[in-house]
Amino acid sequence: MKPAHLILALSLAAASASAQQGFGPLDPSPPTGTTVAEILQKMGAQESAFAAARAQYTFRQDVRFNTISDETGRPDGEYHQVTDITFDAAGRREEHVVFAPQNSIERVIMTENDFKDIEKRLPFILTAPELPDYNITYLGKQKVDDLDTYVFDVAPKELVKGHRYFQGKAWVDQQDNEIVLVNGLNVPQDTRPGNADLSPPFTTYYQQIDGKYWFPTYTKAEGTLHFPAQNGALSEDVHVRTVVKYTDYKRYHTSVTILYNGQEVEKDPNATPPQTAPPKQ
Repeated sequence: MKPAHLILALSLAAASASAQQGFGPLDPSPPTGTTVAEILQKMGAQESAFAAARAQYTFRQDVRFNTISDETGRPDGEYHQVTDITFDAAGRREEHVVFAPQNSIERVIMTENDFKDIEKRLPFILTAPELPDYNITYLGKQKVDDLDTYVFDVAPKELVKGHRYFQGKAWVDQQDNEIVLVNGLNVPQDTRPGNADLSPPFTTYYQQIDGKYWFPTYTKAEGTLHFPAQNGALSEDVHVRTVVKYTDYKRYHTSVTILYNGQEVEKDPNATPPQTAPPKQ
């Protein structure tokens, strides 16, 4: 996000998912009956298979971004868009905007990075080919609601120009070897005066769909972006909040077989994409 004239100072602890209800104490003892390397290998394989499978699902994406008034604590500007992610008759993936009222955001400008984050990085997936890009540190075991999870600290090994990375914590289900919760920040954050492009920390929750894979279903990102004085203008802090809901997941029926490491991920003889209706107002 850019100001409508930039620097970020946020603590991930302020958005720490571990402070929320439903989290048991963190047990730092080593995993039982397996090694951290084996866990990561299985997770990378499962996440890769899930990434291939998710690309064959239609779903609805509801994005609501607000600037928040410090005086009232209420939104004083809003960007809202509802999009259906579907397939055309030839099986090509496409997006249909079904609801988009007038944008009333005035204090910041949403950037290309913001929209790419919404599409690709807030619904975080850590595939096997991406694992070497990160330093991944085992933190322990933790109960999250009814799930037994492993907790990992995830940080990029190197910030390569033109690339964005996740930095924060990931909770991996011990049984399914798949990410079920993340809390962190997309990096790098561009803090150059006049060019800064900032985003707040976020938490993404996942839900098991069709009894197999854990799909991102809800993301909340919130924090205060600190914009320094520039060109004679006074410095300004802007409280921002983004909520993204991913709903109505439906598998697109295709005759194409998707393989990962030689194993079948999805296959179905039908070829008719499901229909979706616009949201009720």
